[in-house]
Amino acid sequence: MLKYGAPSKALSRPGKLRALSLSNYERPKMMGGLAILTIGFLFGMRHATDPDHVIAVSTIVSRERSIVKAALIGILWGCGHTITIVAVGAAIILFGMAIHPRVGLAMEFSVGLMLILLGVLNLTGAMQWLTQKFSPSHPKVTGDHAHLHEHNSHLHLHWHSHGPAGEHHVESVAPPARLRAPFARLGVFHTLRPLFVGIVHGLAGSAAVSLLVLSTIRDPRWAVLYLFVFGIGTIAGMMLITAAIALPFSFAGYKFAWLNRGLITASGLVSLAFGLFICYQIGLVDGLFTSHPTWAPS
Repeated sequence: MLKYGAPSKALSRPGKLRALSLSNYERPKMMGGLAILTIGFLFGMRHATDPDHVIAVSTIVSRERSIVKAALIGILWGCGHTITIVAVGAAIILFGMAIHPRVGLAMEFSVGLMLILLGVLNLTGAMQWLTQKFSPSHPKVTGDHAHLHEHNSHLHLHWHSHGPAGEHHVESVAPPARLRAPFARLGVFHTLRPLFVGIVHGLAGSAAVSLLVLSTIRDPRWAVLYLFVFGIGTIAGMMLITAAIALPFSFAGYKFAWLNRGLITASGLVSLAFGLFICYQIGLVDGLFTSHPTWAPS
């Protein structure tokens, strides 16, 4: 009980009172922000399981027997997706950028075209030709030369000779350092392909994600941070998906080559059919090629 005229110890320290009240105010706000970011990460992982995403990456990893390479492909897809989600989403949130319905439909239509292209490349065998063209597994040398092999996710070189008196495989040597780098194992084509596919998917979904964030998070800084965390969750989810797709073929090796060929064909057919469906839906039903397009970001 305070006596008249005797100042309170708490009242005599206004700085501490301000600090106390500030901490009591900021703590719930920070906890709420962390909860929102956690939800964003989980939503990002779930977003990776969308049918068009899974179909697209299945056409890419259907030829992979290495879980490590498949996971790297998933990471690259997720990075491309995150780049466009954050870039376009931040422009919408921070600068109020509006997307015309025809532009939004065109971005989603590009996903259908990409799925058709991936399906055709798989079904015609052009994917394998492009792989050997831009990411060859055989070094360009003359005479006695070296073949690049990978066993248990480890690269090495075998000296190789086609002469009648030469030993077919001689000693094994370590590959160049540039080939031991994580993404160098994939080659240029296998690195750029999932990155580009992820960028296209990110363009198609950036408006929907940004508008959803704007309706729930009022602070622009937290909203942009949410997009980034959402992208990290998408990367994690796609990494798990691509690794899971490659898992059975990694254990089976080359014993069930017919099963691998069946998966390649099936992934190509599904990608082609789903791509045609998306193009029909966007182009005719939603009116991309009509005078009155209707677009609802989803």
